[in-house]
Amino acid sequence: MDGSRRSFLKETGLAALGVGCSLPFVGSACATGSAQEDTHGDSGSESQWAMVVDIEKCLDENVRRACVEACHRAHNVPSIPEPENEVKWIWTEEFDTVFPDQVHAQTAPAVKHAPILILCNHCDRPPCVRVCPTQATWKREEDGIVMMDMHRCIGCRYCIAACPYGSRSFNWKDPQEFIEQDENGEYSSEYPARTKGVVEKCNFCAERLREGLQPACVEAANQVEGGAGALTFGNLNEPDSEVKQILGERHTITRRVGLGTGPNIYYIV
Repeated sequence: MDGSRRSFLKETGLAALGVGCSLPFVGSACATGSAQEDTHGDSGSESQWAMVVDIEKCLDENVRRACVEACHRAHNVPSIPEPENEVKWIWTEEFDTVFPDQVHAQTAPAVKHAPILILCNHCDRPPCVRVCPTQATWKREEDGIVMMDMHRCIGCRYCIAACPYGSRSFNWKDPQEFIEQDENGEYSSEYPARTKGVVEKCNFCAERLREGLQPACVEAANQVEGGAGALTFGNLNEPDSEVKQILGERHTITRRVGLGTGPNIYYIV
Protein backbone atom coordinates (compact mmCIF):
# COMPACT_ATOMS: atom_id res chain seq x y z
CA MET A 1 0.00 0.00 0.00
CA ASP A 2 1.55 3.31 -1.04
CA GLY A 3 1.86 6.35 1.20
CA SER A 4 -0.97 8.31 -0.37
CA ARG A 5 -3.43 5.41 0.01
CA ARG A 6 -2.33 4.78 3.61
CA SER A 7 -2.72 8.49 4.36
CA PHE A 8 -6.20 8.51 2.85
CA LEU A 9 -7.33 5.52 4.93
CA LYS A 10 -6.01 7.17 8.06
CA GLU A 11 -7.70 10.49 7.28
CA THR A 12 -11.03 8.97 6.30
CA GLY A 13 -11.03 6.72 9.35
CA LEU A 14 -10.67 9.75 11.59
CA ALA A 15 -13.22 11.65 9.55
CA ALA A 16 -15.72 8.81 9.87
CA LEU A 17 -15.37 8.88 13.65
CA GLY A 18 -15.86 12.63 13.71
CA VAL A 19 -18.72 12.57 11.26
CA GLY A 20 -20.45 9.69 13.01
CA CYS A 21 -20.74 11.54 16.28
CA SER A 22 -21.65 14.92 14.81
CA LEU A 23 -24.53 13.99 12.53
CA PRO A 24 -27.89 14.08 14.31
CA PHE A 25 -29.13 10.68 13.15
CA VAL A 26 -25.95 8.86 14.10
CA GLY A 27 -25.40 10.97 17.16
CA SER A 28 -28.61 9.86 18.80
CA ALA A 29 -27.84 6.24 17.96
CA CYS A 30 -24.43 6.63 19.62
CA ALA A 31 -25.99 8.21 22.67
CA THR A 32 -28.95 5.88 23.14
CA GLY A 33 -27.88 2.69 21.41
CA SER A 34 -31.17 2.60 19.47
CA ALA A 35 -32.12 3.49 15.92
CA GLN A 36 -34.30 6.45 15.09
CA GLU A 37 -37.77 6.00 13.68
CA ASP A 38 -37.84 5.57 9.91
CA THR A 39 -39.39 8.64 8.27
CA HIS A 40 -39.28 7.86 4.57
CA GLY A 41 -41.08 10.47 2.52
CA ASP A 42 -40.26 13.31 4.90
CA SER A 43 -37.48 14.59 2.68
CA GLY A 44 -39.03 18.02 2.18
CA SER A 45 -38.57 17.82 -1.61
CA GLU A 46 -41.36 18.83 -3.97
CA SER A 47 -40.97 15.45 -5.64
CA GLN A 48 -38.98 12.42 -4.54
CA TRP A 49 -37.58 10.08 -7.13
CA ALA A 50 -37.17 6.51 -5.95
CA MET A 51 -36.36 3.08 -7.35
CA VAL A 52 -37.71 -0.36 -6.52
CA VAL A 53 -35.42 -3.33 -7.20
CA ASP A 54 -36.98 -6.78 -7.52
CA ILE A 55 -34.30 -9.03 -6.06
CA GLU A 56 -35.69 -12.21 -7.61
CA LYS A 57 -35.77 -10.79 -11.13
CA CYS A 58 -32.28 -9.37 -10.70
CA LEU A 59 -30.88 -12.84 -9.94
CA ASP A 60 -30.64 -13.15 -13.72
CA GLU A 61 -27.06 -12.25 -14.62
CA ASN A 62 -28.19 -10.91 -17.99
CA VAL A 63 -30.45 -8.38 -16.27
CA ARG A 64 -27.72 -7.20 -13.92
CA ARG A 65 -25.14 -6.98 -16.70
CA ALA A 66 -27.50 -4.99 -18.91
CA CYS A 67 -28.11 -2.49 -16.09
CA VAL A 68 -24.43 -1.99 -15.36
CA GLU A 69 -23.37 -1.73 -18.99
CA ALA A 70 -26.15 0.73 -19.85
CA CYS A 71 -25.35 2.97 -16.90
CA HIS A 72 -21.61 2.95 -17.42
CA ARG A 73 -21.96 3.51 -21.15
CA ALA A 74 -24.36 6.42 -20.65
CA HIS A 75 -22.04 8.14 -18.18
CA ASN A 76 -18.60 7.27 -19.56
CA VAL A 77 -17.68 5.34 -16.43
CA PRO A 78 -14.09 4.10 -16.84
CA SER A 79 -13.41 0.36 -16.96
CA ILE A 80 -10.39 0.11 -14.66
CA PRO A 81 -9.34 -3.53 -14.11
CA GLU A 82 -7.73 -3.14 -10.68
CA PRO A 83 -10.40 -3.55 -7.92
CA GLU A 84 -8.71 -0.98 -5.71
CA ASN A 85 -9.06 1.65 -8.44
CA GLU A 86 -12.45 0.61 -9.81
CA VAL A 87 -15.12 3.25 -10.47
CA LYS A 88 -18.73 2.07 -10.09
CA TRP A 89 -22.13 3.72 -10.43
CA ILE A 90 -24.20 0.55 -10.21
CA TRP A 91 -22.78 -2.86 -9.34
CA THR A 92 -23.41 -6.17 -7.56
CA GLU A 93 -22.58 -7.36 -4.06
CA GLU A 94 -23.80 -10.32 -2.02
CA PHE A 95 -26.93 -10.10 0.10
CA ASP A 96 -25.16 -10.47 3.46
CA THR A 97 -22.87 -7.55 2.59
CA VAL A 98 -25.69 -5.32 1.37
CA PHE A 99 -28.12 -6.22 4.16
CA PRO A 100 -26.01 -7.30 7.16
CA ASP A 101 -28.93 -6.55 9.49
CA GLN A 102 -31.18 -8.96 7.57
CA VAL A 103 -29.12 -12.15 8.02
CA HIS A 104 -28.52 -14.47 10.97
CA ALA A 105 -26.62 -17.68 11.69
CA GLN A 106 -29.32 -19.84 10.11
CA THR A 107 -29.86 -17.78 6.95
CA ALA A 108 -29.71 -20.07 3.92
CA PRO A 109 -26.44 -19.80 1.96
CA ALA A 110 -28.41 -19.20 -1.24
CA VAL A 111 -29.89 -16.10 0.36
CA LYS A 112 -26.66 -14.89 1.97
CA HIS A 113 -24.76 -15.05 -1.29
CA ALA A 114 -27.51 -13.84 -3.61
CA PRO A 115 -26.28 -11.07 -5.97
CA ILE A 116 -27.85 -7.69 -5.25
CA LEU A 117 -27.74 -4.64 -7.51
CA ILE A 118 -26.71 -1.55 -5.58
CA LEU A 119 -26.24 2.13 -6.35
CA CYS A 120 -26.43 5.50 -4.61
CA ASN A 121 -29.50 5.54 -2.34
CA HIS A 122 -30.29 9.24 -2.87
CA CYS A 123 -31.14 9.50 0.80
CA ASP A 124 -33.70 11.79 2.41
CA ARG A 125 -30.96 12.89 4.81
CA PRO A 126 -27.68 12.28 2.97
CA PRO A 127 -24.62 12.40 5.27
CA CYS A 128 -22.36 12.95 2.26
CA VAL A 129 -23.94 16.34 1.62
CA ARG A 130 -23.40 17.52 5.16
CA VAL A 131 -19.66 16.92 5.15
CA CYS A 132 -18.74 18.31 1.72
CA PRO A 133 -16.73 21.52 2.24
CA THR A 134 -17.31 22.88 -1.28
CA GLN A 135 -20.94 21.85 -1.87
CA ALA A 136 -19.70 19.70 -4.74
CA THR A 137 -22.39 17.26 -3.66
CA TRP A 138 -25.86 18.51 -2.83
CA LYS A 139 -29.46 17.38 -2.68
CA ARG A 140 -31.84 18.92 -5.24
CA GLU A 141 -34.81 20.54 -3.54
CA GLU A 142 -37.15 19.90 -6.44
CA ASP A 143 -36.81 16.10 -6.61
CA GLY A 144 -34.51 14.82 -3.87
CA ILE A 145 -31.71 13.62 -6.16
CA VAL A 146 -28.27 13.75 -4.53
CA MET A 147 -26.11 15.33 -7.19
CA MET A 148 -22.35 15.51 -7.73
CA ASP A 149 -20.48 18.36 -9.43
CA MET A 150 -17.11 16.88 -10.31
CA HIS A 151 -15.77 20.33 -11.26
CA ARG A 152 -16.21 21.59 -7.69
CA CYS A 153 -14.83 18.45 -6.06
CA ILE A 154 -11.44 19.01 -4.40
CA GLY A 155 -10.86 15.32 -3.72
CA CYS A 156 -11.01 15.52 0.07
CA ARG A 157 -13.10 12.30 0.08
CA TYR A 158 -15.03 13.24 3.21
CA CYS A 159 -18.20 12.18 1.38
CA ILE A 160 -16.72 8.72 0.87
CA ALA A 161 -16.04 8.42 4.58
CA ALA A 162 -19.52 9.68 5.46
CA CYS A 163 -21.51 7.45 3.08
CA PRO A 164 -22.49 4.24 4.93
CA TYR A 165 -23.31 2.47 1.66
CA GLY A 166 -20.01 2.69 -0.22
CA SER A 167 -21.81 4.38 -3.09
CA ARG A 168 -19.02 6.73 -4.17
CA SER A 169 -15.87 6.12 -6.17
CA PHE A 170 -12.66 8.11 -6.24
CA ASN A 171 -10.63 8.54 -9.40
CA TRP A 172 -7.17 7.42 -8.31
CA LYS A 173 -6.14 7.33 -11.96
CA ASP A 174 -6.97 9.44 -14.99
CA PRO A 175 -10.35 7.91 -15.92
CA GLN A 176 -10.22 9.15 -19.50
CA GLU A 177 -7.53 6.58 -20.25
CA PHE A 178 -10.00 3.79 -19.41
CA ILE A 179 -13.10 4.97 -21.30
CA GLU A 180 -13.91 3.12 -24.51
CA GLN A 181 -13.68 5.27 -27.64
CA ASP A 182 -14.74 4.70 -31.23
CA GLU A 183 -12.49 4.88 -34.30
CA ASN A 184 -12.82 8.68 -34.25
CA GLY A 185 -11.69 8.96 -30.64
CA GLU A 186 -15.21 9.80 -29.46
CA TYR A 187 -16.78 8.50 -26.26
CA SER A 188 -20.03 6.52 -26.36
CA SER A 189 -21.89 9.32 -24.57
CA GLU A 190 -21.82 13.10 -24.39
CA TYR A 191 -21.79 12.91 -20.60
CA PRO A 192 -18.74 14.86 -19.39
CA ALA A 193 -15.67 12.73 -18.67
CA ARG A 194 -14.04 13.21 -15.29
CA THR A 195 -10.47 13.86 -14.20
CA LYS A 196 -8.08 12.23 -11.77
CA GLY A 197 -8.63 13.21 -8.14
CA VAL A 198 -12.41 13.64 -8.03
CA VAL A 199 -15.33 11.63 -6.64
CA GLU A 200 -18.24 10.41 -8.75
CA LYS A 201 -21.42 8.37 -8.30
CA CYS A 202 -24.90 7.59 -9.65
CA ASN A 203 -27.03 10.66 -10.35
CA PHE A 204 -30.32 8.82 -11.06
CA CYS A 205 -29.70 9.77 -14.72
CA ALA A 206 -30.72 13.38 -14.05
CA GLU A 207 -29.76 14.27 -17.62
CA ARG A 208 -32.20 11.65 -18.96
CA LEU A 209 -35.00 12.66 -16.57
CA ARG A 210 -34.70 16.17 -17.97
CA GLU A 211 -35.60 14.72 -21.37
CA GLY A 212 -38.53 12.73 -19.99
CA LEU A 213 -36.63 9.43 -20.15
CA GLN A 214 -36.21 6.67 -17.57
CA PRO A 215 -32.79 6.00 -16.02
CA ALA A 216 -30.55 3.98 -18.32
CA CYS A 217 -30.45 0.98 -15.98
CA VAL A 218 -34.25 0.80 -15.77
CA GLU A 219 -34.65 1.03 -19.53
CA ALA A 220 -32.00 -1.65 -20.09
CA ALA A 221 -33.51 -4.08 -17.57
CA ASN A 222 -36.92 -3.84 -19.20
CA GLN A 223 -35.43 -4.73 -22.58
CA VAL A 224 -33.91 -8.00 -21.38
CA GLU A 225 -35.99 -11.17 -21.64
CA GLY A 226 -37.48 -11.77 -18.20
CA GLY A 227 -36.25 -8.39 -16.94
CA ALA A 228 -39.51 -6.43 -17.12
CA GLY A 229 -40.16 -4.95 -13.70
CA ALA A 230 -36.70 -5.80 -12.35
CA LEU A 231 -36.20 -2.07 -11.75
CA THR A 232 -39.06 0.38 -11.34
CA PHE A 233 -38.51 4.14 -11.12
CA GLY A 234 -40.91 6.90 -10.20
CA ASN A 235 -42.04 9.70 -7.92
CA LEU A 236 -42.90 8.74 -4.35
CA ASN A 237 -44.94 11.92 -3.95
CA GLU A 238 -47.36 10.87 -6.68
CA PRO A 239 -50.00 8.56 -5.12
CA ASP A 240 -50.69 6.85 -8.46
CA SER A 241 -47.06 6.30 -9.46
CA GLU A 242 -45.96 2.72 -10.07
CA VAL A 243 -43.32 2.82 -7.34
CA LYS A 244 -45.88 4.06 -4.82
CA GLN A 245 -48.27 1.26 -5.77
CA ILE A 246 -45.56 -1.39 -5.51
CA LEU A 247 -44.48 -0.18 -2.09
CA GLY A 248 -48.10 -0.33 -0.94
CA GLU A 249 -48.55 -3.91 -2.13
CA ARG A 250 -45.19 -5.68 -1.72
CA HIS A 251 -42.86 -6.26 1.19
CA THR A 252 -39.73 -4.19 0.65
CA ILE A 253 -36.61 -3.36 2.64
CA THR A 254 -33.98 -0.63 2.43
CA ARG A 255 -30.32 -0.67 3.38
CA ARG A 256 -29.29 0.01 6.98
CA VAL A 257 -32.59 1.67 7.81
CA GLY A 258 -31.54 2.09 11.44
CA LEU A 259 -29.04 4.80 10.46
CA GLY A 260 -31.90 7.17 9.68
CA THR A 261 -30.57 8.33 6.31
CA GLY A 262 -33.83 7.49 4.54
CA PRO A 263 -32.63 5.55 1.46
CA ASN A 264 -34.79 5.83 -1.65
CA ILE A 265 -33.75 2.51 -3.19
CA TYR A 266 -36.24 -0.16 -2.12
CA TYR A 267 -35.81 -3.91 -2.52
CA ILE A 268 -38.63 -6.42 -2.98
CA VAL A 269 -37.84 -9.55 -0.93
